Parts: sequence; C-alpha cells; structure tokens
Amino acid sequence: MCLIAFAFDAHPECALVLAANRDEFYDRPTTPAHFWEGTPGLLAGRDERAGGTWMGVTRGGRFAALTNVRAVAEQQGERRTNVPSRGGLVKAFLTDERSPRAFLTALSERAGRYNGFNLLAGTFGTEEPRLAHFSTHDDVPPVPVAPGVHGLSNASLDTPWPKVERATAGLERLLDENRISPEALLRLLDDRTPAPADALPDTGVPPDLERALSPVFIQTDGYGTRSSTALLVGRSGAVTFVERSFATGRSFEEESSPADRRFSFQIEPVPARPAP
Repeated sequence: MCLIAFAFDAHPECALVLAANRDEFYDRPTTPAHFWEGTPGLLAGRDERAGGTWMGVTRGGRFAALTNVRAVAEQQGERRTNVPSRGGLVKAFLTDERSPRAFLTALSERAGRYNGFNLLAGTFGTEEPRLAHFSTHDDVPPVPVAPGVHGLSNASLDTPWPKVERATAGLERLLDENRISPEALLRLLDDRTPAPADALPDTGVPPDLERALSPVFIQTDGYGTRSSTALLVGRSGAVTFVERSFATGRSFEEESSPADRRFSFQIEPVPARPAP
C-alpha cells in the first residue's frame, strides 16, 4: 500500500472504514484478492515475486496493512536489496495469535532487518476493536491508534502530505454525510489531482517525479496505482471487502477489462486453544 485513509472506531455502525491504494510497478506480477489456499480464512492479494501481501483480513477478524517508508536515504541509493520482503509482515500478523500491540512490539525489536515500513495491525469481531501502528520512520515504540479519521502514506501516521490530507478530508465528508459504501470509497481513491509545487514533500526524488507521485491515484509510464480497496468492518462483525484492479493505471472506465472483486463474510471468532 502507498495510501490508506481510514476511520477507526468513529462510525456508529462500522468499527473500521478504510480506503487504500496500492502503488507498484506495472510489470510486478500480482494476483488479485482471494482466499489463500493453504491459509484458511486469509483474504488478500498476493505479490507473486516475493510471496507476501500489502493488506489482508481474516475470517477470524484480524486485519493488517503495510506501506513502505519513502525516505531520502533510500532514494539516494541506501535501500537494501538483501533483506526480507516487507510484505511477509502482513501475512505474519494475520496468521498469528498475539494482540496487535504485542505483535508489533516484538516486531519492533527486529525491524532493522527490513527496509523502512509502516504496519497497521488490528483485531475486530466480538471483543472491543483494537488497532495499533508501528513505523520505522519514527524512533518510537508501537502505539494504539486513537479513534478517529487517519491517513497513512510513505512517512508516518497522519503525516500531512497533500495526498493524505485530500483522502482523509474526503473520507470525513463521507462520514459526515453518512454516505459510506464501497463505491463511494472507490470514487474517493480515483482522485488524480497533483499537489501544487509549494506543497510537495521532500523525499529525495526530483521535483517532477515528486509531483507525479503526489495524487491519491498515481499514473506514470511504468509505475502507478495497481489496485484500490474499500473495506468495511461492521460492529456486528460483518465484513465487506472490494478490490478494484488496474493493469496499467488507466481509470476504471478506460480499462479494457476492469476487474472488481467483492467479498462479504461474517467474522467467526477463533476458538481458544485448550490449556496444556
């Protein structure tokens, strides 16, 4: 993921309302969202090059989403190529049993093995919703996410990049107008408006590329938004997950074979393991 706008514990009917765009090179092999064979109950897309994913949910109510950290140092050639894929962290949480904060705390002790990342991890269902965040961008331990509307891109949580502010402002409007639906969230994610030059962040890339990367929906010659995802997790445990794929960054109307994948299910609490 490269942009996530979400409302956590801020809607009377939904514990989580999330809209997210995954940006990636167009030639990187990817399988759209599906329930993974061999990992019962895990719903996510798959990066076929490294085997991980950028966002997923489970029938047991676990949720995780990851963004890369776009730091100046990495753009200047310090990004390591001999480290584990960050996409494996999402699957690791989804198949774990620890609480979000416990998992992220353990991860923080070995985060230096990876290139920079943000990880959101949550649990939903019968108990009180929980969501926590950890970032290698900040030298701070994992923290619970406060109820409210938040945005996450390639810095840390709620860093006021233009795309983050546009997406969160749009989500707040939908919440205020009570117009929450997968279709409304997907329209929100199709914003191609670039940021003005004086509002661009400095992440170490040339100004023209910085501007090309500044919209909510990115479209360049070889890199851009590959998929948009709308996720609703109701307080009753009802989950709606809709992924819209884009092969080449064209709009949904321009795609020769646009693809929406829709999933709905009820969270099924995982039975507790018997005491040894």
